[in-house]
This record gives sequence, C-alpha cells and structure tokens, in this order.
Amino acid sequence: MKYQKEFEEKFKNKNFTTRDITIFLNSKNAPKTYTSLFLNNNMKNNKIFRIKNGSYSFSQNIENIEKTFSPSYHGLQDALTIQGLWQQQTNPILITPRKIRTGERTIFGTKIIIRRINRKMFFGYEEKKYFDKWITISDIEKTLVDFAYYNEPLDKETMATIKKQINKTKLSNYLKRIDKKTAKKVKRFIQNNKEQEGGPIRE
Repeated sequence: MKYQKEFEEKFKNKNFTTRDITIFLNSKNAPKTYTSLFLNNNMKNNKIFRIKNGSYSFSQNIENIEKTFSPSYHGLQDALTIQGLWQQQTNPILITPRKIRTGERTIFGTKIIIRRINRKMFFGYEEKKYFDKWITISDIEKTLVDFAYYNEPLDKETMATIKKQINKTKLSNYLKRIDKKTAKKVKRFIQNNKEQEGGPIRE
C-alpha cells in the first residue's frame, strides 16, 4: 500500500492514533478520505491492531497496553506475580493517576484492569524485565502500600514473603509521604503478620 513503508518506519516502536495517521498522510498530500482506507486495509491484513477506540499499534504486547495508559505501572496482585511474591497468575492491573474510565477492559483478547490513584500517591515504581519485555511495576514496598490504599486483603503467607524482602528504610520513607490512614493500614498488615508468627508485639 502507498506510504506503508514510511509509516511503519515512523511508528513501528510506538502507539499511534487516528489523528497521527491523518497528519502523516496529509504530509504526503494524500486525499483527506485516504485515512479510513489506509487504516481499514491495514487492520484487515492484521498489520495494525486496535488497542482502544482511536489508538493503535503494529504489535500486540503488554508494553503497548502500558503505553496507552501512560503514566501507569503494574500493581497490586499483578505486581505480586511479576515480583515473584506469590505463584498465582493474574490479569494485568494498571494503576494510573489519569482521569480515565476505570474497571475491566479487553485489549488484544486479554482482560486488563485499570485502577486510578491520587497523583500524590503515584510513586514507588521501577522498570523491570518480565520475560522479554521491559515494564513499569510498583516496587515491593509500594505494592504493600497500594494494598492498604485500595483496601485489598493480603493473606498471611504472601505477607510473610513480602516481609522477608522488604526494604524497611524505603518503606519508612514511603509511610512519611502518604496519609496517616493508609500508613496505619500498612503498619497493621505488618503487625498482624508478626502476631501470627510469634504472638502479640508490644510497642
């Protein structure tokens, strides 16, 4: 198809929108009606894939999903799996400060969950290689904070695993950045785990 090679070179490593296609084709003096034909033919031939309405990619992988909701990071149960803190498999959970629709979505045939977080709470993430892809994920300490923030339960076995790997200094710094209510919940997670391991802890 005309302009195909140039377009692929320009957008092969990033997501793009219908507007991006139109701007590119306009720069080539293509007819204004050519955008729909160009997009439909590429999708029909499985060269372009729809991520969501108006957003597309040349490949189907988790990196492209993450870019679509950028800034975002993988968190909660998803982070537990990727960080190797438990053995369960979960659907991708993306946490973002953006004001977008939350809940479940299906992209590339995969169910993902979008959770919104206060912008002040958007910290504590890192780049991590997962299989052959680099993704953004909450670190262990922030994963624990997020479980408290979202009122999500943590079983004692997983909490024990987190406790063994947690950086106490980093967690302490995080607790100073968040609201007192969430900080108390984090401490309660740890306190309950200590009680289960060896009886009540006196402060």
